[in-house]
Amino acid sequence: MRHRRSALAAASSLAGALVAGALFVAATAPPAAAATTLTASNFRYTLSQTSSSLVGALDAALPNVSMGTVADDANRTPSCDSAPSVTNRTAYYCWNAGDQGTSDWYPQGITTSSDAYEAGTYDGKRINLVSWYDHADDGIDKGVRISVSNLSASASAPPYRHILLVEPSGTTSAPSYKPINVHAGGIMWYGNLLYVADTGGGFRVFDLDHLWQVSTGSSSAIGRQSDGSYHAFDYKYVLPQTAKFTDSTAGGYAQLQHSSVSLDRTSTPDSVVVSEYRTATDIANGAQVRTIRVPIDYTNRYLKPASDGIIKATEAYRIDLESVQGSTAINGEFFYSQSDGTNFSDPNADGDLHTFAAPSGAMVRHGNALTVGSEDLSYDPTRDYLWSLGEHPGYRWVYAADASSF
Repeated sequence: MRHRRSALAAASSLAGALVAGALFVAATAPPAAAATTLTASNFRYTLSQTSSSLVGALDAALPNVSMGTVADDANRTPSCDSAPSVTNRTAYYCWNAGDQGTSDWYPQGITTSSDAYEAGTYDGKRINLVSWYDHADDGIDKGVRISVSNLSASASAPPYRHILLVEPSGTTSAPSYKPINVHAGGIMWYGNLLYVADTGGGFRVFDLDHLWQVSTGSSSAIGRQSDGSYHAFDYKYVLPQTAKFTDSTAGGYAQLQHSSVSLDRTSTPDSVVVSEYRTATDIANGAQVRTIRVPIDYTNRYLKPASDGIIKATEAYRIDLESVQGSTAINGEFFYSQSDGTNFSDPNADGDLHTFAAPSGAMVRHGNALTVGSEDLSYDPTRDYLWSLGEHPGYRWVYAADASSF
């Protein structure tokens, strides 16, 4: 997990490695023996929605396309130079050479069409989505892009295209949009909605029923231009934010840091799992690392309020694992991916996987089970795949492991 344009000092070999704009700390602290149960109902959200008239004005101004159309319009072909070292690996693929090596964008979150629908496909295709945040090396912060990979076309080398996330702006007579400037450390696809983790805020929600085609040809233009055309930094498609769930944590707890998000279809009802990223230094200085579960409503795809009308968690735990990059849950067991530094020549820098059976099970470490720079997690129950990905240039595999083997 890289952090935007942070001012950082040199890190020791024990603490990890410093790269431009980021600090990575090796996971040296022992894991907690067990998770500590917290008062789940104190972790809450409030819902706000984008003006439907503004979204409607953009619908009228721009061609509306389907996710299947975008998947069929892939313009990039991946190529892998090597296979990732992953425990019980079941699948993997890469990006093209430019995306494998760029320092402009960093991949973070992953979700699949098996999250979107229980059948495992969307618009008749098996699709993976991956979020990237812009490191803004060129001085223009383009926000967040999403890679749409068509696994129905090829499971081992799925063609893909990037689309840009945007937030509607302007007026109904002159509607526009702007970039989404969040870290996008985790994403979750549910029906027609895409949830994106907003580290300090909660979730941004994007609606695939409003997926727009825009003009290309300018790498610096965004939104409505003076000639009435619409651009998105030369991306052909944009996906708009239509809602937001804002963290409204109560009961004296510190606001939750939304570092990752995933869907659990094995719970009743379906639910969302969230976890926090903290360094060893953060924890030593008193920061907690927490994880929560929030029910989600399959009828409207929104987080599900309790009987009192308040959206709140039904499970919450303190786990105090450092460098947690992703989390999910399968049949009551929680899974956490943990990055382990950036010493690429050291096999012990490969990511770890931690599991525990809620509410009182011991935390189990599966050392070096993932790749270096391991990020978000997503579970595909149709194939028992536990998906993850790597963020570092040159080490950017997208891969799945046999979930039942852990």
